Amino acid sequence: MSVYVYQTFIIKQEKFKEGIENLKEIKKFRNENYDHKVEILTPISGEDHTYALLSTYEGLAEMELQNKKMFEDDEYLELIGPFFLENTAQGSMHTQIYRTLKEGKSDKKKER
Repeated sequence: MSVYVYQTFIIKQEKFKEGIENLKEIKKFRNENYDHKVEILTPISGEDHTYALLSTYEGLAEMELQNKKMFEDDEYLELIGPFFLENTAQGSMHTQIYRTLKEGKSDKKKER
């Protein structure tokens, strides 16, 4: 069952260019070095400087394992440190975790 981690945050206006570049580096590094997929979501409506990371994992256990690996990786920590300390508004990070809904037997009967 897939697990989705949806993290929103506000990029400081005065650090916008640096923040976006750093965010792209984080996405690239995670996609190349860890077993999950990361996408950057940009605002179409709502707050103009609120961005999101959408990470997709194979399950909760995989999410825990990948997070452990990331936070033990000094190179990754060097990427995220400046991003969160210098480029995002303090207190603006919000994280939500979702999983896909498993199809039950009643759903399969309807498909036939």
